[in-house]
Amino acid sequence: MGKLIKPQGYKALLDTRQTEQGIKLIKDFFQQNLSTELRLRRVTAPLFVLQGLGINDDLNGVERAVTFPIHDMGDARAEVVHSLAKWKRLSLAEYGIEPGYGIYTDMNAIRADEELDNLHSLYVDQWDWEAVITGGQRTVAYLKGVVERIYAAIRRTEYLACETYPQLRPFLPERITFVHSEELLQMYPGMTPREREDAICRELGAVFVIGIGGQLADGKPHDGRAPDYDDWSTVAEDGRAGLNGDILIWYPVLERSFELSSMGIRVDREALLRQLAIAGKEERKELYFHRKLLAGELPLSIGGGIGQSRLCMVMLHKGHIGEIQASIWPEAMRRECAAMGMPLI
Repeated sequence: MGKLIKPQGYKALLDTRQTEQGIKLIKDFFQQNLSTELRLRRVTAPLFVLQGLGINDDLNGVERAVTFPIHDMGDARAEVVHSLAKWKRLSLAEYGIEPGYGIYTDMNAIRADEELDNLHSLYVDQWDWEAVITGGQRTVAYLKGVVERIYAAIRRTEYLACETYPQLRPFLPERITFVHSEELLQMYPGMTPREREDAICRELGAVFVIGIGGQLADGKPHDGRAPDYDDWSTVAEDGRAGLNGDILIWYPVLERSFELSSMGIRVDREALLRQLAIAGKEERKELYFHRKLLAGELPLSIGGGIGQSRLCMVMLHKGHIGEIQASIWPEAMRRECAAMGMPLI
């Protein structure tokens, strides 16, 4: 069982009925704001994809996908998606989306290897989004502009939740601060990446950590990233590598940093080849997705995922993601949570 955070004196501020109503309010409002901010249209997404095409997100490269045979296709195997990072880019090409516009969808995934705790569940639900960009927009400045628009939508959603339920109090800062993962390493030497995130979020309230996946000065990445969707190796105009990152906030209910979104400018042909070589995954060049990208058949893009249950958890001041979504939890965790006043659905 993952490590359970036990917030002292925790008391749910909304009852079950208010919570369910609040979830719908937040999801409806935020996705409309996201769509408007980034000029995205909603599309329907798959729950599973065929194995062996290179379409599924392999996250850190070690998580196992849930698979099953398809009887009517000669027992060809399908796998439940981890996320839709690559599928979305294929869809941008299929729909013929123009630069400046994009798509979003409801992504539902199963991550069987997840360590279960207050923030991590077997069931993952995200707004997965992807937008077409031009070559000139593959910059840190453009990435920051998109982050600021997403953060503005998050703050508007917080305002709505607090207006609807006066017992909730806003806590997000007015602005989000940008910091590179290398800067964090230099600011907090001797700390683990998670401890660095806690320290910077405690100080600033909301940050976007740039450059996740590439090797830092200590010889390690800030966190793992697959080599074939986010561009974490291109050296940008600020002299640092990385065109991706995470939106993190300080969450006072659990007194820790809290990731709401992972996103980034996606690899172009050169970055894909470079990152496959760095990761020792050059055999992927023969997969369906990778062949299309290398042949120039996919548009340049930026995209990411925003946790639906996580956003609702933060907006409604909940202590455990299991108060927001129905999933499977160890019985011991259910008992501990019930004793603390945060019964899991």
